[in-house]
Amino acid sequence: MTATLDLKYTALLIVDLQNDFLHADGAYARGKATLPGAATLIANMKAVVDAMRAKGGWIISTQFTLIPGRGGEPLISPHLKQLRPFLRKGDFQPGGWGHSLIDDLAPADFVVEKVAYSAFYMSRLEFVLRKLGVETLLIGGIVTNGGVASTLRDAHVRDFHPMLLTDGCAAFSKEAHDASIASLGTVAPKLTCAEAASLIRAA
Repeated sequence: MTATLDLKYTALLIVDLQNDFLHADGAYARGKATLPGAATLIANMKAVVDAMRAKGGWIISTQFTLIPGRGGEPLISPHLKQLRPFLRKGDFQPGGWGHSLIDDLAPADFVVEKVAYSAFYMSRLEFVLRKLGVETLLIGGIVTNGGVASTLRDAHVRDFHPMLLTDGCAAFSKEAHDASIASLGTVAPKLTCAEAASLIRAA
């Protein structure tokens, strides 16, 4: 684990912790695709969010987005339509309740829409990070083997310094989560949310 953090060059990056994914009234709960361990994940991430907010650090939330097309029907990739056939008009819609960061972690300093696994793909995330002078990213969110893994790897190849919050992310199976944590450890330091919060408070 890194011994210190310089918050001037560090941001907390929250990947896809949105109402439509996690809230009991969200799209995924309606489709009976609830995420195991969501309450624990949120509590762990809240400790990091609170520490960053108290120290004036940057908090950036990436929001998975279904862009409304003609008539408001969302533009959905074929693989996602097959995987989540319950998704419908209004789900993950920009500006909507379901699209928003969950209340326990809100507000973020910056909100970045994302349309694929990686938060860097066709988004303004890198622009924001470069303008802020951010070099180190504390990354947590969902799912470990999807948005988190893709975003972390993309951060690495863009010469950011990503750090993985091991209990600040989750997947739909323990096996997928554990395998991704092990794999991502080859490109990023790993730390718990409690360890991250301690580093932030000491910065």
